[in-house]
Amino acid sequence: MMSRTSRFVGGATVRFGASHAFTPAPLATYCIRFFASSSSSSDQGLYDKISFIGAGKMAQALMSPVIKSGLQPAHKIQVFDVSTSTLSKIKKQFDGIQTANTLSELVEDANLIVCCVKPQNLTPKFFEQVAGNHDAILLSVIAGKPIQTFLDGGFTKVARSMPNTPAMIGRGMTVWCCTENVALQEREKIKKILSSCGKSIFVDDEDFIDMSTSISGSGPAYIFMLMESMIDAGVHMGFSRETATTLVHHTILGSTLYAMETGEHPAILRNSVTSPAGTTASALYELENGRFRTVIKDAIWACYRRSLEMGGHDSNVGPGRNTAEVPVVHHYVDAPKGEMVDDDSDSDTDGDEAKAIQNAARNNAA
Repeated sequence: MMSRTSRFVGGATVRFGASHAFTPAPLATYCIRFFASSSSSSDQGLYDKISFIGAGKMAQALMSPVIKSGLQPAHKIQVFDVSTSTLSKIKKQFDGIQTANTLSELVEDANLIVCCVKPQNLTPKFFEQVAGNHDAILLSVIAGKPIQTFLDGGFTKVARSMPNTPAMIGRGMTVWCCTENVALQEREKIKKILSSCGKSIFVDDEDFIDMSTSISGSGPAYIFMLMESMIDAGVHMGFSRETATTLVHHTILGSTLYAMETGEHPAILRNSVTSPAGTTASALYELENGRFRTVIKDAIWACYRRSLEMGGHDSNVGPGRNTAEVPVVHHYVDAPKGEMVDDDSDSDTDGDEAKAIQNAARNNAA
């Protein structure tokens, strides 16, 4: 029976049966090849060039994880911002990153253009400077501005996204969509970039972008206001601000993770904390009396309407905003007989005129 040996020693002969033998290269050789291959892959990046228009917080929230995760090397990213001090900080923060002096220089030869400017900056003059590269995909992170804005500005392939500020620590929530002419391979690249700073969800209908603006996009502000109120209440009771802050931070964090882990409906989780006639029940009673649910929902609707307004859409949506005309139906009845009858000779004539008016009104209503 043929003997089999499976011993591996760097540089020694390994035999698998009498007729199969090979002499492997030293272990160091494999390590060198592996790391050289990894370095080459990391250095290549998703695109030959990604251009960021604007270098504010949201732009930095995207740049940082993309560079740190190795999706795109810093030297293949170029940035433009009107603030020279901001560009200087970016260059110090990300070693090797490129900066541009003009928008025209920035978009030249770019494969992906990430637009991170304020909505009011999307002027005709702006598009004149950036729309020269028709082959590039434009990725917008601007609230309220629909895809059509960029198509009208000269771009042909556009992706619209709505991230939020937790993206700055890799915990963001981004909802995005794109024009149909963005190929599947390109969509995968965009997904990798957006997912590098948290979770991303693709939607087919752009309307969901405006909706998500009111929940996940602006949502952190609602949570921060709740945190602020709870911390201030703790300080008012006697806690130090540091202790109150720690209590609130971990309460909200733990509650969120608990809800995600269990998958239970929030109402079930709330009931599990609420004992009859207990402390939580008393607190919830006050929240309900203060219309807590309604205020939160009204705030979300207000945010959604504003997002629609910024995009030039009809914002007359939501509770109490129905503009459809309700048909008014008049029910005409004959005057009571035998009552309020005037003895004047003209009374019969007046009655006939009244009946004629009522008949005419019925005919018009019909």
